[in-house]
Amino acid sequence: MKAITSRDNPLYKRLKALAGSTAQQRRSGHALLEGLHLASAYLDAAGQPETCVVTEGALRHEEARAIVARIEEKRVLTLPDALFGQLSSVVHGVGMLLFVEKIEAQLPARVSTTCVVLDGVQDAGNVGSILRSAAAAGIENVFCAPGTAYAWSSKVLRSGMGAHFLLNIFEEVEPAGLIARLDVPVTITDSHGAKALYDCDLSGQLAWVFGNEGAGVSQAWRDAVTHRVTIPQPGGMESLNVAAAAAVCLFEQCRQRRAS
Repeated sequence: MKAITSRDNPLYKRLKALAGSTAQQRRSGHALLEGLHLASAYLDAAGQPETCVVTEGALRHEEARAIVARIEEKRVLTLPDALFGQLSSVVHGVGMLLFVEKIEAQLPARVSTTCVVLDGVQDAGNVGSILRSAAAAGIENVFCAPGTAYAWSSKVLRSGMGAHFLLNIFEEVEPAGLIARLDVPVTITDSHGAKALYDCDLSGQLAWVFGNEGAGVSQAWRDAVTHRVTIPQPGGMESLNVAAAAAVCLFEQCRQRRAS
């Protein structure tokens, strides 16, 4: 294995710039996958990374060694633990990071199966959690409208826990263009004048639209809506976190499909 020992190494400087800036990650078309779980999920789904960076300390960890053994030796670089710490955003992690190209999917001409639309969901943790729920619920396509947190940022990847490699994720998708491609009813959550989620027939194909944490769903989607549902909250809270609401909706649909 090759070793990087200096912070002046060109590759190390590039990785450090990417680790410190979501904007840089977006422009580069690359992603940094930190940790053993993400590394293993990527290898299972997509094959070899461009580069695997692993600390000398991690190589004493049995699971880390097993992952490194799956990667071509020419792609593996070792780093001292102190240098890796300047790339890491994980506290007490096992020092491993994959440098990979973002997986690009081609926007479908028509959308005829259940999908998720993130309409300006700004919090990276919420985006990652929704992606994780969508993947667990068997959804294939997630469309991110402008204003949504960058799906391949380090924080979203950590929250997604490998969901990225089970989904087709489309970013910067304008509502008008996507609405024109939909062959499924548009469904939003709405706390005012909507039908209770559990009283709705959700067994068919739907486009679930989850909106901005503060402003909710944008007007373009409100104009296109077919179903408005509300999640009963007997405890009296005004609203749920958007990621929690998405999980409730997606798994109520799963429950109804299983029962039908």
